[in-house]
Formats: sequence, structure tokens, C-alpha cells
Amino acid sequence: MNGQHGLREAATAARTGEPRARATRTGEPPARTARTGEPPARAVADGGGRSVLAGAFALLEAVERAEGAGLTRLAAECGLPKTTAYRLLEQMAELGAVERRGGGYRMGPRIFRLGQGWQPHPGLRAAARGPARRLAALTGATVTVNVLREGRTLVVDSTTGDRAGAVTRPPDGVTHPWFTAAGKVLVAETPPQLPPGPLPATWQREAAAIRARGVAFDRQTVLAGVCCVAVPLHGPNGTPLASLAVVTDPAHSLDRLVGAVQQTGRAISTALRGR
Repeated sequence: MNGQHGLREAATAARTGEPRARATRTGEPPARTARTGEPPARAVADGGGRSVLAGAFALLEAVERAEGAGLTRLAAECGLPKTTAYRLLEQMAELGAVERRGGGYRMGPRIFRLGQGWQPHPGLRAAARGPARRLAALTGATVTVNVLREGRTLVVDSTTGDRAGAVTRPPDGVTHPWFTAAGKVLVAETPPQLPPGPLPATWQREAAAIRARGVAFDRQTVLAGVCCVAVPLHGPNGTPLASLAVVTDPAHSLDRLVGAVQQTGRAISTALRGR
């Protein structure tokens, strides 16, 4: 009978997902077990009222914002106890996610390698790489591939032209406000419920002009001495997945770059539709 009772317990545990309670000595209550789907207690919180994973990512973002910052500053920015922040940072250092730098921390090579594998659409980088390099060689200007993320323009890939005075190639992963040309050309084709944040009163008129011409301009709107022209890159269903931008200085005419940028954008979009 005891054997049959044990089998029934095991079958019940298999159906409910709850582990079978261990036998206890007479008079002792059975050990409490976690409800189905709950993580072990030590993984629930980091001491600051958030999950351990959320705390680790908050620290990574703080390290990105203030590279080389020390423990006290990073813990304060994330609202974590210093002991918790230190433990997480040291664990991430052992994994290569961050590096110790003097008395502070900076992003590690493992995060860099993992980040290089991200792209908003499969094959975007491969489709854009060759055409973007040819466009940079033709114009002598910096060429970037960009997406919108969290209300900002994120540079996915970039190539620097060889013209004297060409704008320096921005690091991949750098972000700018959404209202760069690279961001505006995407927001203009986005359904009304999706634009990031409040839009200026003149936006509807500007967006209509961008859609009509298929190109957006930025004449030192975001950074002094930096101008750009951008076109959307469309995926298989016609949705704009990213933007292609040529970044140059005010001494050069953006209107003269439009034809080359649009032609390159069409070539990349064609390659994306073929995937």
C-alpha cells in the first residue's frame, strides 16, 4: 500500500508541477515548497525591491551612461544597496559583461560581441553593407543605417567617407533624438499611435512632405555643423524597417545627395524583400 501511495503522490506531482514533499520525522511539519512557476526566493529580489536580472541590466545601462564610474555612483543611479551593486558588478566582470577600470567599471567585450549580433530585421546589415560602402565612396560622406528604439534614433551600422572634412563615423549603438532626418523619415511613415512622444505643431505638414518626396533632411537641427539626408528602408511587406542616411557638413548641398541616397535605399530595400 505504501508503494501505491507513493506512486499516487508522484503522479499528482507530475500533473501539478509541484515537487513531491520529502518525508519528515514524526511531529515535524512538511517543508514548504514554492508555488508552481515561482523562482527560488534568492532569485526574486536583489535587496532593492527589483529582480536580480533587472538590477544587473540597470547597472549595465548606468555603466554605459557613465563609463568608468565607481561603485558608489553606479549604486546610487540604480537605487541599489552598495553591497548588492558590488556583488552584481563583480559577477558581471567575471563573465566579461563589464571590465574593472581603476576604481570603476566600463562595458566589457562580451556585451560588445553580443550587441554586434543584434539587428532589427534578419539580414539588414548584410543587405546594407555593400551599398552603404559604395555610397560612402561615391559621396565621400559618412553613411549610417538607423532604427527607432525607445523614442530615439539608434545607429545600427556606419561607414565613413574619405572626403576631407567628412563627419566622423559615429560608433554603432550611439543614439540621437528621434527628430534627426534618420528618425523623421521613419516616424513620418509610422501609424499615428506610434510616434515617440509629443510632436511639434508643424509635424503633420512636415511628415506629409517627407512622405511625398520619400526623403527627410536635417540641417544642423540636432548638432551644429552636422547635416544629413535620409530615406526609409522597406521590408518584405513594405513597412519601413530602418533608414539610410548620409551625414555631412553644411558646406555641401543635401539636395545634390538625394538621388544617390534614394537609389541606394531602393537597392537595399530590394535585397531585404528578397529575404
